[in-house]
Amino acid sequence: MRIGELSRATGVAVPTIKYYVREGLLPAGRLTSPNQARYDDGHVRRLRLIRGLMDVGGLSVAAVREVLAAVDSPEEPVHKVLGAAQEAIAPPQAAAPDGIEEARRTVEELIRRRGWRVAPQNPSVEALAVALATLQGLGHGDFAELLEGYADACERVADADLEWVGRNAEVDRLVESVVVGTVVGDAVLSALRRLAHVDASARRYEGGEAV
Repeated sequence: MRIGELSRATGVAVPTIKYYVREGLLPAGRLTSPNQARYDDGHVRRLRLIRGLMDVGGLSVAAVREVLAAVDSPEEPVHKVLGAAQEAIAPPQAAAPDGIEEARRTVEELIRRRGWRVAPQNPSVEALAVALATLQGLGHGDFAELLEGYADACERVADADLEWVGRNAEVDRLVESVVVGTVVGDAVLSALRRLAHVDASARRYEGGEAV
């Protein structure tokens, strides 16, 4: 297909497609003449992945580039590639609030107690510590009492995620599934949590009315 057909198939404007090619997010088409290139279903799939990461995941061009680099590295051990993909899509670290050292110890103890094989430098370790310290500063330090229940639920979610991911035999598809499942799956989980909150609130406080 030509670039105009690729644009119509994906809903991505031609100038945007050319920009993604220049930025290295999308492979260039196969040249058929000095001014013409052909694209295929692989380009359609990559464009939809890029748009999903940006539109739903809220990732920047730089972050998408890192994610795609992980997706395109199937020669690496699977666990290492998945770790690189997770690190690439981790949100930027917030400034450390007061009480961060105590919060870090709480996170380290949680990881040790649950036997999670997670490196101390994993960005999500610090992200969780920052969140706990922030809660403490807001006068809600007792929120940490929910950690074990949250961890139980998250283990079940992780198992379900990887069960779904494991349906892809090829490493590149497997990594792509993890990236998409993490970025878009976070949006799914957030929406589900809000829906569950509405239901729980209605049952507890509002007599079961739907809102």
